[in-house]
Amino acid sequence: MRADLKRLEEMEAAARAGGGPERVQRQHAQGKMTARERLEALLDPGSFVELDAFVTHRATEFGLDRERPPGDGVVTGWGQVDGRTIYVFAQDFTVLGGSVGEAHGRKICKVLDLALENGAPVVGLNDSGGARIQEGVDALVAYGEIFYRNVLASGVVPQISVIMGPCAGGAVYSPALTDFVVMVEGTARMFITGPDVIRAVTHEEVTPEELGGARVHHTTSGVAHLVAPDDAAALALVRRLLSYLPSNNAEDPPYLPPTDPPDRVDEELDTLVPEDPTEPYNMYEVIRRVVDDGEFLEIQAGFAPHLIVGFARLGGYPVGIVAQQPAVLAGVLDIHAADKGARFIRFCDAFNIPLVTFADTPGFLPGVAQEHGGIIRHGAKMIYAYAEATVPKLSVITRKAYGGAYIVMSSKPLRGDLCLAWPTAEIAVMGPEGAVNVVFRKELAEADDPEAARERLVREYRDRFANPYVAAGRGYLDGVIRPSQTRSMLIRGLEMLRDKRVRRPARKHGNIPL
Repeated sequence: MRADLKRLEEMEAAARAGGGPERVQRQHAQGKMTARERLEALLDPGSFVELDAFVTHRATEFGLDRERPPGDGVVTGWGQVDGRTIYVFAQDFTVLGGSVGEAHGRKICKVLDLALENGAPVVGLNDSGGARIQEGVDALVAYGEIFYRNVLASGVVPQISVIMGPCAGGAVYSPALTDFVVMVEGTARMFITGPDVIRAVTHEEVTPEELGGARVHHTTSGVAHLVAPDDAAALALVRRLLSYLPSNNAEDPPYLPPTDPPDRVDEELDTLVPEDPTEPYNMYEVIRRVVDDGEFLEIQAGFAPHLIVGFARLGGYPVGIVAQQPAVLAGVLDIHAADKGARFIRFCDAFNIPLVTFADTPGFLPGVAQEHGGIIRHGAKMIYAYAEATVPKLSVITRKAYGGAYIVMSSKPLRGDLCLAWPTAEIAVMGPEGAVNVVFRKELAEADDPEAARERLVREYRDRFANPYVAAGRGYLDGVIRPSQTRSMLIRGLEMLRDKRVRRPARKHGNIPL
């Protein structure tokens, strides 16, 4: 073999070796794949093309001049998922702990620039010890350059972060700026300051898992949109998520020829909502029976579970689902639900994904904690998101839609395109019980039997106002339909709205109430 080709082969072998057999073995012992194994699992077989495999850092401080591994702790390039191009980077914890320095950051920035210029999604596999201390401010600047590109790419190409190991300090902000964060249980960690610092400053005792593990961020903080038990499952989730997303904001989401008949009628929906308006039911059943083949990819399932958001298909076309879950807190809207809903709605709008809303909510959650916590500000985010969205917006009121919560949930005043209701819908300023107590306070106080009078007035109020026909009579609803016809009506509505175009006033950007 010629000497130059032999040299190339040696360099390629060194780059593929990562941190060496011992470090690779430690990585496997923790239940983690290596960076290259992860890319193989994520991408279509044989599709990965590597960039910058021979890049090395140029630092000389603290012994770094004696360790210059090719690749500098991150594997970057592009490949395909289901035949579509995506750009990727995978931090290699076996090389310098996956720490981010100047060269490491430049590699990631190059991938982000290519994704933006060529209109393709970016998937980042994070497993890093954080900023490379030996490189000082150069490492901090590397993070800043990554953050800037995350913001430039926001709303232009989908960005997905997979946390598969440590991600601490300033490093957490790049994933937080992306569209979706997927975390692996048991190995992923995200926090600004670790347990040791917290112990020293606040005297609180907490383990890394309790502080920043996958379950905490999926259920309490809302940082993690999806969680998976291991690396392989996480990467499979990413592939599934990408199947609903367009490559960029100028494309439509990927269509798949449906195997589920568009005109399918599910008569069990006609009796799914209980006759007793206080009795809960499972909104997942509604979604499952309406969407193609019952397939639904829920986002942020563990956070604010009284609001459901996620992706499905109707007639082969991806849609974003937003729905109350009456089986949890009666489906109220609160601070967390509003944040969750608003962000999901804005993502769908940015990437041309129609929104389908199933409303069943008694209103906003009352209480001092909610008011002092800013429910006004947070609730306004969801109003803003729906009003701002220009994608097709279809809604179905299945039962309760009271007060401001009726307006929020993709109503006609917020320019909902197709607003439907089931016969069980109740649309009013407030629930019958509360309305009667306010409107008929004097009559109830003077009644010989206040309870009997209240029951009569509630029944009369419900018959007169808490039904969908008043709203339909004003044109605020486009129709009252049989629940069993919901699927076919939504698919027809999507077909009708396929070429929807909206003109808005010229402006730099709005000022969403953050």
